[in-house]
Amino acid sequence: MKGHRERRTSAEEVARLRRRYTIRHVLARCGVYGAALLAALVCALPFLWSTVSAFKQNRDLYNPDSSPFLFNEPATPDHVTFLFTDTPYLTFVANTLLVGALVVALTLALALPAAYSLARLNRPWGTPMGIAIFLVYLVPPSLLFLSLTRVVVALGLEDTIWSMVVVYPTITVPVSVWLLIGFLKAVPKDVEEQAMVDGYSRLGAFGRAVLPLVFPGIVAVVVFSFTLTASEFVYALAFVSASPEMVVSTGVPTQLIRGDVFFWQSLQAATVTMAVPIAFVFNLFLDRFVTGFTMGAVKT
Repeated sequence: MKGHRERRTSAEEVARLRRRYTIRHVLARCGVYGAALLAALVCALPFLWSTVSAFKQNRDLYNPDSSPFLFNEPATPDHVTFLFTDTPYLTFVANTLLVGALVVALTLALALPAAYSLARLNRPWGTPMGIAIFLVYLVPPSLLFLSLTRVVVALGLEDTIWSMVVVYPTITVPVSVWLLIGFLKAVPKDVEEQAMVDGYSRLGAFGRAVLPLVFPGIVAVVVFSFTLTASEFVYALAFVSASPEMVVSTGVPTQLIRGDVFFWQSLQAATVTMAVPIAFVFNLFLDRFVTGFTMGAVKT
């Protein structure tokens, strides 16, 4: 009888501990999801404010008593229409996409062979050269401005989008090489050695065996290079002054800030229509992007 009571007491204690653990687990999960939701709202708040502001009337936007996150007056699409019909905004977007695509292609064409040679060819100058390439990225753009200006003028590319195509790889290639070096070191040498045993050349082994394995790092380089190119302002402003050749980063402020007159709603509309598609595409490749950076960081 006494043993039966002890077993029942033990079972009740186990059940009580399970309930206690379940409650703590549920509360912990609620805390995590609550914190994640709060962080998401904080991150989304600027986009919400920009979207609402893009459709506000002037008397609603400039009224200090109005809530910036609500429509206190009826919404209007006039400012968004003005952006697309009365400014060369679509031309700026097309120029940005063209420059971004060309810079990404040049970056991959230069960074992949450089990273592969530094990561695979065992030479005494490999490590110092890799560090030197990365240090180039740390040089402020203002220090390179004069020398790059001479290059652009010598090539006759001033006031054209090709000047940005020539200049931007000086920013994107060094860090891309450093990133790809770390990722290539994570790929075992046996992979390409086996491909070379099967009859491929070193170049063929790189293209058939190594390149698919470093695809996450390539995605990271593509995203990094394109976002950096799309957001760069100093070189784009200095080398291009003709409106049809401008990109979004310089064309939108030039067209929508006229003296002391700011077309705030159209500016916010340009911000949202440019940022949201990039964020959406970035989210599609987020896992590969994070993998590329973390693998390169860990294995370097």
